[in-house]
Amino acid sequence: MNDLHSINDFGAIDAESDDLLARCFESHPAYLEALNGRRFLVLGRKGAGKTAIYKKIVLLRDPATFSIGHSFADYPWHHHDAQVVPSAAEQERYLHSWKYLILLSLSKMLLNFDQSQPWSESAMEALAKLESFIVDTYGSKDPDITEVFHPGKRLRHLNKLKVDLKLFQFEKERDELAMEQLPRVFQDVNRSLEQLALTSLNPSNRYYICFDQLDIGFQPASTEYHLRLIGLVLAARDFANSARERGCNLKILVFLRSDIYHKSLLFEDKNKITDTYRVELEWDQPGTATLKSVMERRFGEVLGIPAENSWNIVFDETTEMRGHQTKYQHILDRTFRRPRDVIKFCNCVLDVFHRRSGGNKFTNEDVNLAHTDYSNYLRSEIVDEIHKYHPDQKIYFEMLRHLGYQVFTPDEFAKAYGSWNEKLEQPRPMDEILEQLYDFSIIGVYRAGGRGYGGAEYVYKYVDPRAEFNRSAERFRVHWGLVEALDLKQYKVG
Repeated sequence: MNDLHSINDFGAIDAESDDLLARCFESHPAYLEALNGRRFLVLGRKGAGKTAIYKKIVLLRDPATFSIGHSFADYPWHHHDAQVVPSAAEQERYLHSWKYLILLSLSKMLLNFDQSQPWSESAMEALAKLESFIVDTYGSKDPDITEVFHPGKRLRHLNKLKVDLKLFQFEKERDELAMEQLPRVFQDVNRSLEQLALTSLNPSNRYYICFDQLDIGFQPASTEYHLRLIGLVLAARDFANSARERGCNLKILVFLRSDIYHKSLLFEDKNKITDTYRVELEWDQPGTATLKSVMERRFGEVLGIPAENSWNIVFDETTEMRGHQTKYQHILDRTFRRPRDVIKFCNCVLDVFHRRSGGNKFTNEDVNLAHTDYSNYLRSEIVDEIHKYHPDQKIYFEMLRHLGYQVFTPDEFAKAYGSWNEKLEQPRPMDEILEQLYDFSIIGVYRAGGRGYGGAEYVYKYVDPRAEFNRSAERFRVHWGLVEALDLKQYKVG
């Protein structure tokens, strides 16, 4: 067993740089639903663990399971955006370009990684046509995703794909097109490629194509960005239906921030897709995994001990925190119930623990002294998440700081609003600002009588996403995790 004094941290807060992720992955119900169920749309707040699930699926090592992941940090969107179909219905302008990219990805999997191919005579014939088209168009049967819509490429062997080129009125018979002409023949090309690809899929295997980091370049006011994401969601829906009809084990998985999906994307059949194909990545809710289990796996890994009940080996839970709370509940209340939050808080506690001598467990004092560092982290996380929606977020936080106390009334906020509203670049009514703060769980709304079972409570959006903002509420409370960052007192005296 390692000693707490000998370790540096319990992992990183982002999946991309977290060395412990692969060894400490927590099998969340959302992961199992994405892997084995009907759902393809994985939604979650920033830091909820979407990329962890994405990486887990992309790195699956199974002779009968194949996966490709697309992350768009360096993707040439200008090439993709040039492939819109202007004549299509607005929400379908990007539908066919996404389908084409998905079909190219599926073809790459079949031609390069699936060692069971060709699994049948029909698959042999279909694969030969796929290979002929891809190799002659891209110069390789394993083209890079950044080359899919490159204007220097030419689409070849279109006659084999049953693409009618008569509308181009060529002087002589030709079997190729410039990439810029693809939108004019998208439907024919995609229909033929889909038929060939689905025919080639081995029914004994599972195939996954995953899309992550779709918030890169997100602009709340950009119609084109919204339409681009809508096109991907609709394409994934169409492939889900086609695969089910053909009895294929194919899933196109889309990992997307819940705020972007719920706030920014409006399209026909959204409610139907949300109800049928969406899974929300939530923690410490009935039927979900817990953040305690996330940390116990990490404690077990870095300390060289069994993961089960390792929380009580690391934290001294024999002494309650203020308000008769366990240390776990105390920490949980200061998070947005996301893995990155609880990892950060535990790392902050570890830093405090390192600065004192003696002891072999985290104490109440360690937890309390970790508040300030953690609170500053949480504020920065919120700023990263909301600054594109609300450029005046710094002024919003100053209004809350001006209050002086964690719990406040509408009249008290009105005074803070009056002191700061002239500094707003985008003036908004006070009620609208309060609602925006609520939407991002910066504040909770007081609800008398709880949920019909007696008692009162403060309702936060991250705990109850379906709860609407109550403009007639008599009291509000700033999230516990922001108290230190905003220098707020918890209670008024007198």
